[in-house]
Amino acid sequence: MRAAPTPGTTASVRSTTSVRPTAAPRPAAPERRATPGLPDPQPQSQSHPQPQPQPAGRSQRLAGVATMIGSGLSTQTGAAIGSLAFPVLGPVGVVAVRQYVAAVVLLAVARPRLRSFTWWQWRPVVLLALVFGTMNLSLYSAIDRIGLGLAVTLEFLGPLAIALSAARRRVDICAAVVAAAGVVTLMRPQPSTDYAGMALGLLAAACWASYILLNRTVGQRVPGAQGSAAASGLSALMFLPVGLVLVLRHPPTAEAVGYAVAAGVLASAVPYLADMFTLRRVPAQAFGLFMSVNPVLAAVVGLLGLGQNLGWTEWASIGAIVAANSLSIATRRT
Repeated sequence: MRAAPTPGTTASVRSTTSVRPTAAPRPAAPERRATPGLPDPQPQSQSHPQPQPQPAGRSQRLAGVATMIGSGLSTQTGAAIGSLAFPVLGPVGVVAVRQYVAAVVLLAVARPRLRSFTWWQWRPVVLLALVFGTMNLSLYSAIDRIGLGLAVTLEFLGPLAIALSAARRRVDICAAVVAAAGVVTLMRPQPSTDYAGMALGLLAAACWASYILLNRTVGQRVPGAQGSAAASGLSALMFLPVGLVLVLRHPPTAEAVGYAVAAGVLASAVPYLADMFTLRRVPAQAFGLFMSVNPVLAAVVGLLGLGQNLGWTEWASIGAIVAANSLSIATRRT
């Protein structure tokens, strides 16, 4: 799923990575996801300028593309593996473990100087922590109800809405219409329609959009990835009571914990590190284009790994939403 993105990714992050697909400013952590898809790198504070990426040669671009493919598959595979622990841990338990893994990775890499943070810096960091946890929890709960492919597709509407919100071109308006048609088709009334699951997917989308905007603010106020790492640590603390309750009231099996940890590593840690590597070698526009296919990857992984079959109308809807984002990014001038 760039599943939900995890802080620092595009992931983001998917849990999420992650991460999770437009030319908008890039979230600083992991879902995809990380969550999940990833926007462009966020602005950094002037006191700590970030080095500009050097022009990449052909071999570096190929390495970047290969890494993007691996990152996308890792994010969605992590979400699929995490869903195997739902019968024992539930979506809340799996998300809690994923938050712990994301916090460990980001705190180790960014090493934030928490004591130096001012209240002006802490405010968006705290909001980012709340949004990050809610984003992953709503996404995994949606996956539990409507499946991986549809949940990730609905979550993908968040960054797509950010990309199209300031649209001034006719092609962007057309892309918005195509995406809206895909959403209407996905959510059309049927006897088997799970409206609660759809609502959770849309909540994940709203959280991902908020996540992108908050990361923009955090990136302006806190140097480097320190703000995103701090937010990830706070989010893990918020889920600490969940972990304690699970252990005390319903001791999980080693297999279920293993699935949840694997989800955290594959959907958070791997996409976060992969996106740092990729964005130094692949243009942001190409990165955004590739991240657009995450809903398709999620649907394929759900089909092959979990046996979640989709009808032709669902596949058409996913294709329409992906095409809308791809059209908007491909025709954008850099």
